[in-house]
Amino acid sequence: MGLWGGRFSGQTSDLFKQFNDSLPVDYRMAEQDIIGSIAWSKALASVNVLTSDEQRELESALNDLLKQVQDNPELVLQSDAEDIHSWVEGKLIDAVGDLGKKLHTGRSRNDQVATDLKLWCREQGQNLAELLGGLLDALVELAKKHQDTVLPGYTHLQRAQPVTFAHWCLAYVEMFERDLARLNNALKLMDTSPLGCGALAGTAYAIDREALAKELGFARATRNSLDSVSDRDHVLELLSVASISSVHLSRMAEDIIFYNTGEAGFLEMGDAVTSGSSLMPQKKNPDAMELIRGKCGRVVGSLTGMMVTMKALPLAYNKDMQEDKEGLFDTVDTWSICLKMAILCIESIEVKGENTYKAAQQGYSNATELADYLVAKGIPFREAHHIVGRAVVAAIEAQKPLEDLSIEQLKSFSEVIEADVYQHLTIEACLEKRVALGGTSKEQVAHALSRFNK
Repeated sequence: MGLWGGRFSGQTSDLFKQFNDSLPVDYRMAEQDIIGSIAWSKALASVNVLTSDEQRELESALNDLLKQVQDNPELVLQSDAEDIHSWVEGKLIDAVGDLGKKLHTGRSRNDQVATDLKLWCREQGQNLAELLGGLLDALVELAKKHQDTVLPGYTHLQRAQPVTFAHWCLAYVEMFERDLARLNNALKLMDTSPLGCGALAGTAYAIDREALAKELGFARATRNSLDSVSDRDHVLELLSVASISSVHLSRMAEDIIFYNTGEAGFLEMGDAVTSGSSLMPQKKNPDAMELIRGKCGRVVGSLTGMMVTMKALPLAYNKDMQEDKEGLFDTVDTWSICLKMAILCIESIEVKGENTYKAAQQGYSNATELADYLVAKGIPFREAHHIVGRAVVAAIEAQKPLEDLSIEQLKSFSEVIEADVYQHLTIEACLEKRVALGGTSKEQVAHALSRFNK
């Protein structure tokens, strides 16, 4: 019965033990539990629960255990301990005898697990921030190479107006920058230490919790013991940022999958991130992007599961909260590998500029420019919109782009059209007119990229 057997005279059933034990999941927090235990030993020494010699002996044994775990993280799984906390305590008692039993004085597994999990989330969040930064760098580098590459822009998956490939890259830069800001905000909000809050009411020892928080690298200690042991906002926020970012990754993957098709032919992904077919030798499948798109649902599912788990829990700790880790750990692993794969895929892309330019020409994406031309000649926009719509129908029937219609044909739709119209119908003119902030003109794309010049 591990840490709590004194109250019980009967034996735990094997089924309950299997159902209740969390070691197969929370073993991943072994390092955090040991680091937290070292800090707690120092706190106990500061209030004379431990002597200096006892604290040093405990710290030495804990550091030895930490090295063992770092050398072999799955060492923990060889045990039948209930959870990572009981495993660490058991190993400590094996190493130093009864002295190891003193370490849990004034501490509960409730504030212990809350501390371990925050330490783990903080470490993983910092790693994920670096990966997001790497993806941003890859997109910016791709954008710099393709500031002059024309790409058809779409709404409703219908060709709409021309943009540049750089502008497309920078759209996702905006998304992932927001993800990074959300992640950094989540890291800031979780930068508080619950250690010393006990089971729910606080510890009975006059421990300086602010000093303890600093020892663990937190900005400050939490302010309310009830909230501290039952708070899992840091889990929800990390899951939330991961979910939003996975949606962004999925949207980018969908674009790339479409651009990579034979029908579009806008780009080709590298051999390192594509696979073939067991039957069809000509196939080169964008499996990496499809898996990124597919794994989004798994990440969002973990967020939904945790939200529902927390939605009606009374204060303070409840065993339901043991469900916080499996989905979180899987989400962090999934988000991490998706970011790594996305970087690899972006770096492998070969853009086919001739195809993208031709596609932009064929989509009547300069229809808005013709409408704006008519407006400049004094025709109200709604009437101009109608006139251009008729012109597009005629161009489609003639199987020509708008700019290939003769001046006589164009004048048949409106007498105000003159020969100067053609300079407004080129792809380049369409792009260069988008000079307002955030537009796709060369000037604005260069301005957007200037933030990243090193």
